[in-house]
Amino acid sequence: MTQTNANVQAHTGAISRFPVPRLEDMPEDIRSRLVAVQEKSGFIPNVFLTLAYRPDEFRAFFAYHDALMERPSNLTKAEREMIVVATSAVNQCQYCVIAHGAILRIRAKNPLIADQVATNYRKADITDRQKAMLDFAMKVSATAHLVGEADMEALKKHGFTEDDIWDIAGVSAFFGMSNRLANVTNMRPNAEFYAMGRG
Repeated sequence: MTQTNANVQAHTGAISRFPVPRLEDMPEDIRSRLVAVQEKSGFIPNVFLTLAYRPDEFRAFFAYHDALMERPSNLTKAEREMIVVATSAVNQCQYCVIAHGAILRIRAKNPLIADQVATNYRKADITDRQKAMLDFAMKVSATAHLVGEADMEALKKHGFTEDDIWDIAGVSAFFGMSNRLANVTNMRPNAEFYAMGRG
């Protein structure tokens, strides 16, 4: 048994209430992605293993994820992670707060930022521009039907463009879906995430 397979099997049954396929049983494109992630980070985040249960949805999920989170944007990668952490906190998604909190700490090079944003971003050590960004992300997450031109004008006063506003809304909306799926699947955060970016 390879180390990769041993890691997958050690977590099977504990990371999701749904079946988690074995690495060797996954389609080649998904298996290759998981192995590449493991080689880069030293472990496979449980979101990959959980979503591999539905291969077509796995591919669609990560295609959209990558389009939102990796594309060139006026929002920094750390700011996008702030949106994920704040959205996930309001949606009470343990997996995403912990996993993306780790990524936020690393991308912001700040060991305190994720805890501050998750607890109360309005009191976090972030800029007024970032607070306005998160105010809008929270409105998208909780009351998108109330979003209107006044919200757009408030963001533009902070220098956000139309594309930036789409980015903020897209990240918040996508992770609202992700949060709900993580909660329904009872997705468990990897232990490795808790210490990342704190040193």
